[in-house]
Amino acid sequence: MKLIWKFNLVLLGIFLLGFAIAGYVSYRALQANAREEIVQNARLMMEAALASRTYTSTQVKPLLETQLKYEFLPQTVPAYAATEVFNEMRKRHPDYGYKEATLNPTNPRDRASDWEADIVNKFRMSATTPELYGERDTPTGRSLYVARPIQVKSGTCLECHSTAEAAPRTMIDVYGNSNGFGWKMNEIIGAQVVSVPMAVPIARATQSFRTFMLSLLGVFLLVIVLLNVMLYTIVISRVTRLAKIANQVSLGNMDAGEFKTKSKDEIGVLTEAMARMKASVVQAMNMLDGSK
Repeated sequence: MKLIWKFNLVLLGIFLLGFAIAGYVSYRALQANAREEIVQNARLMMEAALASRTYTSTQVKPLLETQLKYEFLPQTVPAYAATEVFNEMRKRHPDYGYKEATLNPTNPRDRASDWEADIVNKFRMSATTPELYGERDTPTGRSLYVARPIQVKSGTCLECHSTAEAAPRTMIDVYGNSNGFGWKMNEIIGAQVVSVPMAVPIARATQSFRTFMLSLLGVFLLVIVLLNVMLYTIVISRVTRLAKIANQVSLGNMDAGEFKTKSKDEIGVLTEAMARMKASVVQAMNMLDGSK
C-alpha cells in the first residue's frame, strides 16, 4: 500500500472518531440548550400569570368591593383573571397553555385532569418542592410543562372557600355550594401549570446540529485535500524522485541523475546522504577499474 493511502486511512480514522465525538457532544448540548430555552419561556409565562394575579388582587378587586356585595364578579378572582389573559393569548398561540389546576375548584373549568392531579399530589406529598417540570405527549406534539403549587396562604381565600355557609351568597348563586369548599390554611389545593410546545425549539436545535455537522464535514474535506496536496508536494514527489534515482544507481546506472536538494529538512538530509553514498560508490568503482 502506498504511503499516501496509509496516510489517508489514518486521517480518515481520526476524523471519524472526532466526527462522532463532536456530533455526540454538540447534539446533547444543542438539545439541552433548546430544552432550557423552553423552560425559560414557560417560567416567563408563569411570572406573567403571577403578575396578572397580583394586579387583579391589589388593584382591580378593591375597586369593585361595593359591587361585589350585590353581584359576584369572577373578574375580581386572581385565578380567573390570569386564566382569561392566557386564553386571549391562546387564540394566536393555541399550543401554549395555562391552567390553575385544582383538585376541588369552585369553577369547573379549573378541575385538574388526571396528569395535572398527579402533579398536585406530588406537591402535597412534598410541600417544600417549589417547582416541577417535565415533558408529555399532546395531540399537537411534544410539550413541556412547568408547575408551581397553589397554597392557601391568606385568610382572604378562606372567606370564600372554607365552608359553603361562610361563602358570599353571590358566589353561591353563580357556582353553587357543591365544590370549592373545605380548604384549609397552608394546604396545597392545586398547581399553576404552564405548557409550552417543544416542536419549534427542538427543530431549531436539530437544524443547527445538521448545519454544524455539514460544516464540519466540509472543513474536513477541505483539510484532507490541502493535506494531500502538501503531502504530495513536500514528501511524496521528492521521495518518489529519490527512489527512482536510487533504483537506477542500484542497477549500475550512474547517469540516472543527481541527488540534489536545497532543503534542510529530513528529506534534504537524506538526499545529501544518498548523494555522498553515490559519490562513494562511483569512487569505489573507479578504484576497482584502475586496479585491473
